[in-house]
Amino acid sequence: MKRTSTLIALLSLWFAILAMPASAPSAVFTTEDALKVQRSYEAVMSPDGQQIAYLVAVPRKADEEPGGAYTELYVVSSKSGLSVPFITGKVNVSQPRWSPCGKYIAFLMRRGEGAKTQVWAIPIDGGEAFPVTKSETGVTTFQWSPDGKRIAYVAVTPKSKREKELAEKGYGFIYFEENLKDRNLYITEFTPYAPPAEAEQLTKGVSVWSLEFAPDGKRIAAAISPRNLVDDRYMFRKIYIVDIATKRLTLLTNNPGKLGNFVFSPDGKRLAYTAALERKDHAVSQIFVIDSSGGEAKNLTEPNFRGHVNWVGWKDNRTLIYRADEGVWSTLSTVAVKGGKRRVVLDSKKLGGVFYNPSFSDRCREAALVVTSPAIPGDVFYWRFGAKDAERLTNLDPWIADRELGKQEVISYKARDGLEIEGVIVYPVGYEKGKRYPLIVCVHGGPESHYPMRWLTGYFNPAQVLAGKGYVAFYPNYRASTGYGVDFAVQGYGDAAGKEFDDIADGIDFLVAQGIADGKRVGLGGGSYGGYAAAWFASYYTDKVRAVCMFVGISDLISKRGTTDIPYEELYVHSGKKLEQMWNLSLKRSPIYWAHQSKTAVLILGGAADTRVHPSQSLEFYRRLKMNDHPAVRLVRYPGEGHGNRRQPGRIDVLYRHLAWYDWYVKDLNPLSGEMPPLDISDRYGIELDNGKI
Repeated sequence: MKRTSTLIALLSLWFAILAMPASAPSAVFTTEDALKVQRSYEAVMSPDGQQIAYLVAVPRKADEEPGGAYTELYVVSSKSGLSVPFITGKVNVSQPRWSPCGKYIAFLMRRGEGAKTQVWAIPIDGGEAFPVTKSETGVTTFQWSPDGKRIAYVAVTPKSKREKELAEKGYGFIYFEENLKDRNLYITEFTPYAPPAEAEQLTKGVSVWSLEFAPDGKRIAAAISPRNLVDDRYMFRKIYIVDIATKRLTLLTNNPGKLGNFVFSPDGKRLAYTAALERKDHAVSQIFVIDSSGGEAKNLTEPNFRGHVNWVGWKDNRTLIYRADEGVWSTLSTVAVKGGKRRVVLDSKKLGGVFYNPSFSDRCREAALVVTSPAIPGDVFYWRFGAKDAERLTNLDPWIADRELGKQEVISYKARDGLEIEGVIVYPVGYEKGKRYPLIVCVHGGPESHYPMRWLTGYFNPAQVLAGKGYVAFYPNYRASTGYGVDFAVQGYGDAAGKEFDDIADGIDFLVAQGIADGKRVGLGGGSYGGYAAAWFASYYTDKVRAVCMFVGISDLISKRGTTDIPYEELYVHSGKKLEQMWNLSLKRSPIYWAHQSKTAVLILGGAADTRVHPSQSLEFYRRLKMNDHPAVRLVRYPGEGHGNRRQPGRIDVLYRHLAWYDWYVKDLNPLSGEMPPLDISDRYGIELDNGKI
């Protein structure tokens, strides 16, 4: 009897072990973890649907040469899930594109010291990569011709011999927004392993940003603006039809505002595109179709659609397929060319996350998706048209399964005027209901953006690192965010820091009232427009937050309009009026106006080479705070960085520095009048110095 009981006990233990996960979570997610996450961000289906080419972003280590993440090229079988590396190592591959026959993958890459970015190609059945173009300036984008015999690409006009000689002698002056170099459209022959052929220039005097071949290979649809300025790319792109033989340009669309992607129907008779509804819309939101020979564009978006359409393709000559953001989820829908109700064919709720723009096989029977969820930074999925779910093909970060992650869910609350606001909340690891936790509010930029139910951990406002450190992290989709329809988005028009930031304040009050957040321990951080929110909460709403991190943020609406590289975008889709018509409102909606009353610890971070939000915005806020004897303000600039840090030194420092700021003032409640956190935090970087590891 005793032996039987022992045997039963042993068997019970054995079955319990078998039932356990292969690797139970053993630790929380750390700052070191955040710096090693790999993710896919682009996946392209082969014409026959058998294979998927995809890119993997691999972060550089702290001790490597400064630079952005490496991007590697892989191919995975959509049937077996077997993944094969194609271009790996210290490389930067972008825009993988299958040849129409499926035998080659073309992509952009720069190889060699001082080399320019060119189109390269590699055979799918083995062999070395070879260059396809020899552009004097770097290629920015390209497409295969339908027969696979040519490649069209975009590159900037090179400097003349005279300009080069003047520059060498020290006379290479900058003529601001004059003497701009056009972005030209070129076409060249594709001859495997032969020296790249001379390219033929198809455009002159305009700037081309993107292109699509017509099925007959005789025409190209191109997004063109008058000048090579980022402001033109934002606000003044129209679609032209380029006749390859005659080089004649014919205006096709007269879209009044922002333009998204566009694509010919399989028979070439129509062109579908995504665009803003009107000029004042700050984001692409609608789906249109137009005859490729000209005529009136037809809007196929359902009236009062509560979402934003941002990608369109063709299922067949009579049916369009499009992706949209709807709240915190993404959807894929079809609609007939003649109009009518849409049919949702894939809802990302089924995937537990969101998917990015799909890539379809020739007959639109299957698609490659990049999916990101609360536990997946970005992996490749295979979806068969009509299926309710998708199959995961890659697992780029299997070690995440060994981490205990904070629970992530969608919340909604009423703003002070009764409007329902949605957001995403990430609870601290080990969360106990009824216990109040320190809160970090993470504000997105734009405001033409939103937080979906995706992986929310990066080098700034890293959700799972915050959860592991015992914080509640709140990601609000305040009004003016995308994903909730044009009417919701336009409520920020001409009302900067108005109801949109009131929504954030109401979200803080809601979490405190729910017993989730400790109202005395609240921090807030954001970048760009989110940095504007950080400065606003450090000044106007200073009673709401104890510490903020303002990253590439706005502090003075008046001077910002005179120093940004997107002045027309700011005027047309944000302010709505010229500065002279709104001096007083601009002043009173500037954090510098309220800086004197700040009782919030302020960390200001930004790139020294930022052209979007000029570094002077950070300096102005710093000066106003310091001149009012603010005891806890710090400004850190990152040399060579622009609107957000691209290279690993700046990313590493931002990650450690802003979390240390929150720990010091929010979690530990150190007094503002006391010492600030240590200035030198290089001992946390994990780099080697001459005197050994620090």
